Amino acid sequence: MPNFLINHKIKLSGFVDGNPVATFIIDADHRVVCWNKACEALTGIAAERVVGTSDHWRAFYATDRPTMADLILDGGRETDIQYFYQDKFQPSALIEGACEAEDFFADFGQNGRWLHFTAAPIIDDEDNVVGAIETLQDITERRLAEAALRDKEAFVSQVVESNSVPTMVIDSEHRITHWNRACEALTGLPAERVRFSRDHWHPSFADARPFLADLVLDGAIEADFHRFYRGNLRKSTLIDGAFEAEEFVQGADGVGKWLFFTASALRSRDGVVIGAIETMQDVTERRLAEETLRESEERYRQLSLTDSLTQLSNARQFHLALDQEMERCARYRRQLCLLIVDVDDFKQVNDTWGHAEGNRVLQTLAGIIQSCLRQTDSAYRYGGEEFAVLMPETDAAAGVMFGDRLRACFAESPPVLSSGTVLNVSISIGVTGYCPGDDAHSLFCRADDGMYQAKRLGKNRVVVVEPPSGP
Repeated sequence: MPNFLINHKIKLSGFVDGNPVATFIIDADHRVVCWNKACEALTGIAAERVVGTSDHWRAFYATDRPTMADLILDGGRETDIQYFYQDKFQPSALIEGACEAEDFFADFGQNGRWLHFTAAPIIDDEDNVVGAIETLQDITERRLAEAALRDKEAFVSQVVESNSVPTMVIDSEHRITHWNRACEALTGLPAERVRFSRDHWHPSFADARPFLADLVLDGAIEADFHRFYRGNLRKSTLIDGAFEAEEFVQGADGVGKWLFFTASALRSRDGVVIGAIETMQDVTERRLAEETLRESEERYRQLSLTDSLTQLSNARQFHLALDQEMERCARYRRQLCLLIVDVDDFKQVNDTWGHAEGNRVLQTLAGIIQSCLRQTDSAYRYGGEEFAVLMPETDAAAGVMFGDRLRACFAESPPVLSSGTVLNVSISIGVTGYCPGDDAHSLFCRADDGMYQAKRLGKNRVVVVEPPSGP
């Protein structure tokens, strides 16, 4: 044994044996001079079996090969270390001339173990390498935990990736960790462009704003949501603590689309929020279909309330409006005027010129009535050639004035037949006003009676019928 190690053997043994880290020392001839108790516990080999021998390799390998300490003692050439440890080693950042590595030792123990080991040269006072020291730490549990975590992350990644719904995951720093293929297809951005970035708003919004997942992660979602979104936010009925919203977004490419978002927080086992997951679904087609359906329903509703020939409201709508106005008059004691308008000698027009030309007369009159209405008034085609006009907040006298103006306009703009013939057709109008105690029937009958009185009196005139006087 070299003098240096002989002179320091007692001191080294005392220091090494008290070290809780498994440690052994070899001299210049690769013989073990120290094998501490931690090394005995790790390897299961007593010190007396290896001290003074070069058989320390047996504790780690099935065949004779150098340990890291042997390679360091022989000069620590990188090619030699590379041969035995491939890319599993690296120079120590703490000890000059030392190397460290992590490796799995299949023949070490019953099921093999992962060890982290560091080997460094021992230098005498004249800077000569007189031995080597190696420390070993069993990191099997850590490596198994890391492997389990990687497996779990791989499993999560597969779950996210195999999901046909566009899905992204952000960590506690709002960085994207997962961006599946469905998300790529929806946004047009590959995962490598956005992974680990914080600008995930970019694919869906023309301006910078947080995603729903960002708001969930920050924990102030309901307070901040309406600062950035116009849609309605609601709590998920399926996932506790999750939120969902539907929003029309203008993309950076200028193309708008409706997206349905769902976001929920991701928590550790102890309940700490460590990220958030968000799904995004393009529901543009559904929204367009719903809008088309609403427009169709509105169109059919209008058709059900509109006379197809004159485009005025029909008799059904007239009765609905009359009932509403009568209720308002009874409740608030407001005024209401009703006019019934009828084309004079309309049967003669049909018999002489035909029903198609008669329709032209009705269309012309409807257009004139519509042009004379105030914003609060409404007109209806009540029967074949009969029209009704409701004038809220108006008394019978004002109704008579309106009727006379209507007659004059119809005379000034008479119907023109398809042949170019101008028909001189007149109208008779009955007018009445609401009085307390009236119902829809009594009010209508008075105005209708006024229209028939106008015809009996020679047609082309306005007749007002006052309500009967009290007892």
